[in-house]
Amino acid sequence: MIQSTRIQKLNEVTRRKKGDYILYWMQEAQRCQDNQALELAIRSANKYGVTVVVCFGIMDSYPEANERHYAFMLEGLADVAQGLRSRGIAFIVRRGMPGDIALALSQNATAVICERSYMPNQVRWRRQLAEKASCPVIQVETEVVVPINVVSDKSEYAARTIRPKIHRVWDEYIIPMAETELHKPSDAFEFESDFDVTDTASVLSQLDLDRSVTPVSRFKGGETEAQILLDNFVTGTVDGYADGHNEPSAEKTSFLSPYLNFGQISPVAAAVAARGTDTGSNEDRTSFIEELIIRRELAINYIAFDTDFSSYGALPGWARKTLAEHAHDEREYIYSMAELEACNTHDQHWNDAMREMVHTGFMHNYMRMYWAKKILEWSPTPECAFATTIALNNKYFLDGRGPNSYANVAWCFGLHDRAWTERPIFGKIRYMNANGLNRKFDMPAYTAFVDALVASEQN
Repeated sequence: MIQSTRIQKLNEVTRRKKGDYILYWMQEAQRCQDNQALELAIRSANKYGVTVVVCFGIMDSYPEANERHYAFMLEGLADVAQGLRSRGIAFIVRRGMPGDIALALSQNATAVICERSYMPNQVRWRRQLAEKASCPVIQVETEVVVPINVVSDKSEYAARTIRPKIHRVWDEYIIPMAETELHKPSDAFEFESDFDVTDTASVLSQLDLDRSVTPVSRFKGGETEAQILLDNFVTGTVDGYADGHNEPSAEKTSFLSPYLNFGQISPVAAAVAARGTDTGSNEDRTSFIEELIIRRELAINYIAFDTDFSSYGALPGWARKTLAEHAHDEREYIYSMAELEACNTHDQHWNDAMREMVHTGFMHNYMRMYWAKKILEWSPTPECAFATTIALNNKYFLDGRGPNSYANVAWCFGLHDRAWTERPIFGKIRYMNANGLNRKFDMPAYTAFVDALVASEQN
């Protein structure tokens, strides 16, 4: 089922009667399964007696992306190519600005289907396409369980304010999606691509990229791998999730965040699977769904309604005020960006977390909070700390550069949180320290865990 609330027409152009195909411009939802935009394209093509063509634009040096991000994405696109081929759908991959590629291919299209994005450059590309296209441009919201505007028309204050709004309607959206068979296959059409995305290494070698951050072996991109991780989680790992997911070395997590970030798995499919499993307790399943839907969609709400989300100025007024009041407090340690990237601080726990991030593109969620809090503590100003945290986050994380990542960083500086006991440097921002980690968790086990991960990446 594709709910009408997911669908938005971006221009007022009427359907072109002589179009050759429905063009699906894929960008956010890099998957074939559980993809509402792809399904709408197929259903529309069947309705109008045409076929479906899918296009994807790959640009060199996408802002803040590097070889690590591109490798993961390309591994996913190899899955997409195979999945579309199995359904008789042509897949065109071209080099250049994605919006321009979609516009060029729209010239012979009956209509263009695209996914909704929340990031400014992606929003701009869709607006420009809708303004210039001579056929209808229809946007489908694929990357949330409940459409953002169904939930709220403003930036929500915290999880406690958005939770009841999502709970009221989410049963209408946590529904499995059936695939539609395309009546007129397009894979026999003659369409030129600039890349064969089934050869990841070859495509990587041809692109002009930031190669300072290399691909990782810990995570392989693509919906096939994402589905394996989801299946493993809902049939095993979810058991004990509520109590165990904060333990840094326990691997009591789904590891789905990179795949959600690249649209390689549907959040709806993940929610359906979590609701449908008998493994674990109700508390375990509820805890996971809280992270998957409430927390993640709170982050997307933040990005959707606050266009200044990547700047320090977007933090709540109370947070900026308290940090300003303590901006000149004495710092026992101040570390440069180079020292942080070298994992060279006095704090072994922080160094371990940074090593996990630098070498594998991932970090346990609890350690991410600690990691960002310490950067605040060790930077000359809170503004510098925020900029440093965003830069490192976007450079190394496979799930960086997206709504969840920006909101998670901002949370460590007061977003979606409340005022706590006042302390030096932090003011009333929530505080974390190494003693708390040692008291709650087996930190020597985390060190050994990271040692093994790093060794594996270096072999």
